[in-house]
Amino acid sequence: MAEAAVTCFSNHSDPFAAAAELQQQLRQQLRYEDLGCVLFFCTAEYDLPLLAEAMNQAFEGVQLAGCTTAGEITAEGYAQGAISAIGFNRRHFAVETCLISAMDDFSLTHAQSVVESFINKGRVKQLAPIKGNSFVLTLLDGLSVQEEQVLATLSSALGNIPHFGGSAGDDIHLAHTHVFANGAFYTGAAVVLLFNTDCEFEVFTTHHLLTLSEKLVVTAAERETRRVYELNAEPAAEEYAALIGVPVDELTPQVFALNPLAVRIGDDFYVRSIQKVNADLSLTFYCAVENGIVLTRMQRGDMLQNLTRELERIEKKIGSPQLIIGCDCFLRRLEIEHLDIVQEASALLRQHKVVGFNTYGEHINGMHINQTFTGVVIGKPANE
Repeated sequence: MAEAAVTCFSNHSDPFAAAAELQQQLRQQLRYEDLGCVLFFCTAEYDLPLLAEAMNQAFEGVQLAGCTTAGEITAEGYAQGAISAIGFNRRHFAVETCLISAMDDFSLTHAQSVVESFINKGRVKQLAPIKGNSFVLTLLDGLSVQEEQVLATLSSALGNIPHFGGSAGDDIHLAHTHVFANGAFYTGAAVVLLFNTDCEFEVFTTHHLLTLSEKLVVTAAERETRRVYELNAEPAAEEYAALIGVPVDELTPQVFALNPLAVRIGDDFYVRSIQKVNADLSLTFYCAVENGIVLTRMQRGDMLQNLTRELERIEKKIGSPQLIIGCDCFLRRLEIEHLDIVQEASALLRQHKVVGFNTYGEHINGMHINQTFTGVVIGKPANE
């Protein structure tokens, strides 16, 4: 029996050669007429209009969706400057795709129409009842500053359908991030995919961070831009630097990755990752921040042990995975590189059949979060 989902990747810098290699690899594993959807994650270093043209030519007649990354996860583990893709067998996955072309104008009414259209189209070709057999993947412009609003609105319309995803990256240039749908790359946009499947699956999120006692109170912030001007009534960058014991001029993405802050919501802590230091000593964050919130300093646990434990828990329940789609925060990738455990991490990802990308933020059931590994474990079809 043919696989329900197959993977491929290319390191070619030429977009046409890369797309041709992806097509060749997929055709070796799955009949082209069974290829219902290709989901891809690519470096932003490609000439994106040319890559769009190349992918459209290579996969004519096949539904395509994807985004740019801050690093790729291929069948061989972590990669940089590559394109990683998943081909879904239409016999096991019915996929619907929707482009939200303007994230800053996404209303609840729009969300409800998107979801209603999804479900109606999905029912026409569904492989199993929508309820209990469907999940949604969101790919959002990672520099839009609109993720919270879009995800909360979408979540209200999705109801009990589990959803996860990641924010597109651009190899840590923090300039332009893109999503792909309808044959082209877009900025300021989102792609939403509904997967209906006869395969077992579980959506999950996990992180390895533990709480410390030190606190920082946001005393001056601009919510719309996620910019914090003061922490504890002091210039934000200076107060954060003093907390972790480094000079302000040494604050880098790697330092942010190794010294995270989190906000408590209920009984859980959610990381609010710092994006950059601004000239006025304010800090720009990747996630929502506002006046009055209390940020708790976090310490790092064992990342690989945490991820192993979570994946083994899920696999014990639904069986050996044929695929895990992983949205892995790029700050975790920086930590892995700092600890010099890239080979060990890649081996773990290979072992559990993870394919995905390093994100500028992760999504789980309506929330926008940082420094997590979030995704879906896909098992075998239920009737096998």
